[in-house]
Amino acid sequence: MVFYEPPEPLYRDRQHAGSVLAERLEEFKIDDMAILAIPNGGVPVAIPIAIKLEAPLFLMIVRKLQFPDNPEAGFGALTSDGFLLLNERLVEYSGLTKADIEMQKKKAMASINKRLQFFGKWSQVDSLKDRSVVLVDDGLASGFTMLAAVRSARSQEARRIIVAVPTSSMSAFRRLEKEVDRVVCPHVSRLPVFAVADAYKNWYDVDENEVRQMLEELERDR
Repeated sequence: MVFYEPPEPLYRDRQHAGSVLAERLEEFKIDDMAILAIPNGGVPVAIPIAIKLEAPLFLMIVRKLQFPDNPEAGFGALTSDGFLLLNERLVEYSGLTKADIEMQKKKAMASINKRLQFFGKWSQVDSLKDRSVVLVDDGLASGFTMLAAVRSARSQEARRIIVAVPTSSMSAFRRLEKEVDRVVCPHVSRLPVFAVADAYKNWYDVDENEVRQMLEELERDR
């Protein structure tokens, strides 16, 4: 990893970032490894990794729990298997009630169920018990979404958990490194203001239709 701030974006796009990560992850390649991408942005990053490591690719569906008056901000995350992670400090500071949390949890689960139906077989993860797992996203800002995914994988008895992301804030990196066996991240930012998009020359929001198309193409090519 590097701790300096590059003068220009490190990656052309998510696919390029995935190729960089794939080279760094090759040393961890073993049989029965599973690649779990957090959609939508984590999928184009994960595809080059899955190809390089010759490992199956699945989706780890995680949704942010949104503040009722600010949907762009979150106070926790929920995984498709029902694992709930709350940012307790934010919950206490914001004065959210148990009813508020339950309402946002129901909204998040409704969104998860829609995505499970939309992505079908790609979101039906094989058993993780005693397997090595690589969790992939396009970057870590707070790290809470990835942390929820990590703890979900841990609860499913994954033997080894590696987090692979192209870029991360320092706070998120520190939050994750003590939870997993390895964090593979070429760029960790020390800046007080961090945005995942800053690491990419070509950045845009990936939509669900594009994700499904990518997964279908990967399946055809294998």
